[in-house]
Amino acid sequence: MLTIGKLAEAGGVGVETVRFYQRRDLLGTPPRDGGIRRYGEEDVRRLRFIRKAQQAGFTLEEIRELLALDSGHDRHRAHQMAQRRMVKLDEQIAELQRARLSLQRLAEQCAEGKSEACPILAAFEV
Repeated sequence: MLTIGKLAEAGGVGVETVRFYQRRDLLGTPPRDGGIRRYGEEDVRRLRFIRKAQQAGFTLEEIRELLALDSGHDRHRAHQMAQRRMVKLDEQIAELQRARLSLQRLAEQCAEGKSEACPILAAFEV
């Protein structure tokens, strides 16, 4: 059995993150045992699941649904959610690539060192 600090450490998060997940009903809050809440391996597994799902870009609401699917083993629904998330990630990657290309062009123009205003700074002026 783990204290909240040990649970947080095992999950690679801070104690306040554990409490945040508890307030959002993603992670259970066990009753106090001698004034201290005790967490088990299932809590560690769930906390790690939440963190990994967040790293994959899922929202907290999507994670809540994934947790429900995990308990019911609804592979089809989980697959659909993953497919939608990948489409969103592809869109974000494309947007970042466009931003990088634009910034690269500005940096090249800036490096040319012409006497006019810096193209990077000029691009961000209103």
